[in-house]
Amino acid sequence: MSAELLPPGWLQRTLAVMLWLSCGSALRLANQMACTARSPATYILVFTGQWNPTTFPKQYPMFRPPAQWSKLIAVSHSSRFHLWQEGSLASQGVQMFAERGVTAALIKETKEVKKIMRSVHGVYRAPGISNGIGHTSTELHMQPRSPRLSLMVKIIPSPDWFVGVDSLDLCDGGQWVQEVSLGLYPYDAGTDSGFTFSSPNYLTVPQENITQITSQNPNHPANSFYYPKLETLPPLARLTLTRQTGHSPGHKQFSNHILREAGSKRYSETPLDCEVSRWSSWGLCLEKCGRPGVRHRTRYILLQPANSGTACPDLEEGEICSSENCI
Repeated sequence: MSAELLPPGWLQRTLAVMLWLSCGSALRLANQMACTARSPATYILVFTGQWNPTTFPKQYPMFRPPAQWSKLIAVSHSSRFHLWQEGSLASQGVQMFAERGVTAALIKETKEVKKIMRSVHGVYRAPGISNGIGHTSTELHMQPRSPRLSLMVKIIPSPDWFVGVDSLDLCDGGQWVQEVSLGLYPYDAGTDSGFTFSSPNYLTVPQENITQITSQNPNHPANSFYYPKLETLPPLARLTLTRQTGHSPGHKQFSNHILREAGSKRYSETPLDCEVSRWSSWGLCLEKCGRPGVRHRTRYILLQPANSGTACPDLEEGEICSSENCI
């Protein structure tokens, strides 16, 4: 049909209908995702470090500094905000926290977003943990308009590694979730190119996206979390959120909640194979005239085996040789 046969204004009316339909679909989707709980909710957040030399024996930091966790920083927010996000670049605040454990810039960024967008409700902190194994906790006050939780804890020591969650939704339609327990895994902030826990500062240029560290990514034997025999890394930490009932509004930044534990926890053993250097050059051929000589070469241990890993091979070998100069 030609345009001349269509009634005047047909294009405008068609576009208006299409816009109305698309806006209606977007509004229905937003309503389905929105939290319709009638009241706020209070949660006890417990962060449990599970970083131990039995499960993570490779290059486990024993001193200067020993394995430990930074302060925890958490934010309650709506779907319009991300404290950090896998596959995206880290902000300056996230970079400073991931590299140095400094919270000031990250908190400032979050409060600025709160003033402009009103997509952030609360910022919470919990004390650091002086060992790889331990607990820290705080109390959260969640609002229906900001039902999501994001948090970060820096791995110490490390170049720019951290564990955390991004936009965990604690509201399921009209109901607050009663309890959540999640294993936490390491992430690389993409701002420092160090491979090991104790690597010196080495700025990543250009900056890379935030990525999850796995047993084979980065795929390099020098990486502290490189365990090629494991399909997945065990959790480095655990997050537990428990809703409180009959609790008055408000939150405490630093809480000391007693955990219910049955005896000492046993951690899984991760086999660690021996790693050795390349062979040295062959030494001089030592021989007596009229008899075959022998020469030797050596190598040394880079990483001792642990937890029933493959034992170290021979560190020295020899072979028969002959030379023009004999003794």
